[in-house]
Amino acid sequence: MPASSQRNSRQPLRSSELLAELQTHANPANVAGMARYGIATDGALGVPIPILRALAKRAGTDHRLAGELWASGVHEARILSTMIEDPARMTSAQMDRWARDFDSWDVCDQACQNLFRRSPFACAKAVQWSSASPEFVRRAGFALMAGLASQRNQIDDARFEAFLKLIAAAATDDRNMVKKAVNWALRGIGKRNARLRGMAIAAAERIDRIDSRSARWIAKDALRELRAKAAAAS
Repeated sequence: MPASSQRNSRQPLRSSELLAELQTHANPANVAGMARYGIATDGALGVPIPILRALAKRAGTDHRLAGELWASGVHEARILSTMIEDPARMTSAQMDRWARDFDSWDVCDQACQNLFRRSPFACAKAVQWSSASPEFVRRAGFALMAGLASQRNQIDDARFEAFLKLIAAAATDDRNMVKKAVNWALRGIGKRNARLRGMAIAAAERIDRIDSRSARWIAKDALRELRAKAAAAS
C-alpha cells in the first residue's frame, strides 16, 4: 500500500493510547522541578513540552480526543489537549469549563496561547474573565489579552485600548498569578505598535500612582521595558 494510502487509512489515536504513552515519559525529577517554579503537581507526570508537541503532531487536530484528554485530569494530558483542540469547534461554554478547571499557571497559559486566542470568542472571554474571582480564571483573562496582542492579525487598536482600562482596574489584585498576567498584558499591548505603546506607557504611569504595592510593581516593570523600546524607536 502506498505511504499516502497508509496515512489516510490510519485510525485516529485513542486517548487511552496517548495517556499510556505519557506514562512512559513520566519523570519524577521533572515533577520536583515543576514544583520549584510554582507549578501545581497534582496529577503531573513531568513530561517535557517538546514531547507533548511531538505527540500533538501525531494526533493532529481532534476535537473529540482533546475533550477526552482534558477530562482525564492528567496535567500533561490537559496541556496536550490545548495543542490538538480545534478552536473553531470550541464553544463559549467549553472555554468557561476549561478555565474553571485551571489549577496551575502553566496549563492556563498554554491554553490561552495554544488555543483560546484563536477562538472567535477570544476577545469576549478576555473581557469576561478579567473580572472573575478565581485566581487562574482571572489570570486567563490577562494571559489572553497578551496572546491577542502578540498575534499579527487585524484586531482594531480600539479593542486593546479597552483592555488597558481593564488592566488598570485589576492592578491592585496582589495575587501573584494575577498581577504577573496583568503586567504581561500591559507590556504585550505596548509592544503591538507605536500608538499602543504610547497609550500603554500612559496607562502604566496612571497605574503607578495607585496606592497599591501590586500596582506599583506592575507599572514600574512595564515602564522599564516600554520606555526602553520607545527610546530605541526614536
